[in-house]
Amino acid sequence: MIPLDDPSFLQDPYPILNEIRESTPIFRQQKAKDGHGVWFLTRHDDVQRTLRDRRLGRTFEHVLSYDDVGVTPPDPSLQPYLDVERWSLLQLEPPDHTRIRSLLAREFTPKRVASLEPHMREIVDELFDEADPGNFELLTDLAQPFSLLVMCELLGAPFEDRKLLLGWSHAIVKMYELGTTGDQMTAAVDASREFTEWTKDLIARRRREPRDDLVSGLCTVETDDGTLTDDEIISTVILLLNAGHEATVNTLGNGITALLQNPEQWQRLVDGEVTGRDGVEELFRFDSPLQLFERWILVDGFEVAGQSIPRGDKVAMLFGSANRDPRKWKDPDTFDIGRADPTHVTFGWGLHHCIGAPLARLEVATVLEQFARRFPAPSLMSDPVRHKTFVIHGYEAVDIRLT
Repeated sequence: MIPLDDPSFLQDPYPILNEIRESTPIFRQQKAKDGHGVWFLTRHDDVQRTLRDRRLGRTFEHVLSYDDVGVTPPDPSLQPYLDVERWSLLQLEPPDHTRIRSLLAREFTPKRVASLEPHMREIVDELFDEADPGNFELLTDLAQPFSLLVMCELLGAPFEDRKLLLGWSHAIVKMYELGTTGDQMTAAVDASREFTEWTKDLIARRRREPRDDLVSGLCTVETDDGTLTDDEIISTVILLLNAGHEATVNTLGNGITALLQNPEQWQRLVDGEVTGRDGVEELFRFDSPLQLFERWILVDGFEVAGQSIPRGDKVAMLFGSANRDPRKWKDPDTFDIGRADPTHVTFGWGLHHCIGAPLARLEVATVLEQFARRFPAPSLMSDPVRHKTFVIHGYEAVDIRLT
């Protein structure tokens, strides 16, 4: 059983996850949020296969009722949050998922992502120019402003709004945890309402004055299946900013901490033995910013890891456990910046593979390369402390001495 309320587990979940994974490929545990039993998968191949299996879905409402799955319908007070999630690619199944993802892919292209790289490098250099070498906090001095500035440029959002976006993002992603308090739900609802109004205003401005940015593109993109509605654009923008920002910031926090705890690995970057582009995969694998991803069983007769699971039950895939499965990797608890293996499950697989993965890889690689070029011997000033959350996995602060 996962001790989700144990601070020592949240600080370092891997010893217990390793123990559970080696004792069983699958187990059942009650969720703190709604008391509904969930099947947890622990091993890489089972997780990867389940992520790709179309007999499961992120939602069940298109084929099953709430009575079928034995859960209570959402409280109406959550409606602003539910409205944001309604057209989120993360929650949709075909045909809506196929239609919206195909429209988004027309604008969120590799060319658009690659075009951001020169400005990414400028942003990193400017943030390092402003840094105090003797007292540098990785998240607030680098990772957060870097990620938000990149996302603002991508979307065409005003840079001056980045602190608002950060607050809204932090509040909304609390809803993805296995246990969410009443106060956190209220904060997520308020953030959803405010973020929605902000996005509506941005859409209106881009319809009046289109630019070469993603929101302008989403307002006009068209395929044989039609165009995006404003509600669909709102959900897409909020998902891209929340998922993209949180993943990049926590990967940088988790990964650079691991590098500085293993200085010989940092030296491989400094010496050019390993490039930032190759090094990013180990950062995503070793200490995943997303520890868990859930899907519903939509059919009878489903089986995984030797366990038959009835229709209407939920499976939770433990990404952190899967990414350290010794059946998949040699010495998985060893941080090896040169491993360069992209078959980790951090970005998901199949239908819900992260559409922002190329952007996340480029962002993290750019920071690694610029960081190693400018500061060959940084060090941690103290042991960083984790957030008291499990699903979204990162540090509260990472204090570094740059020189």
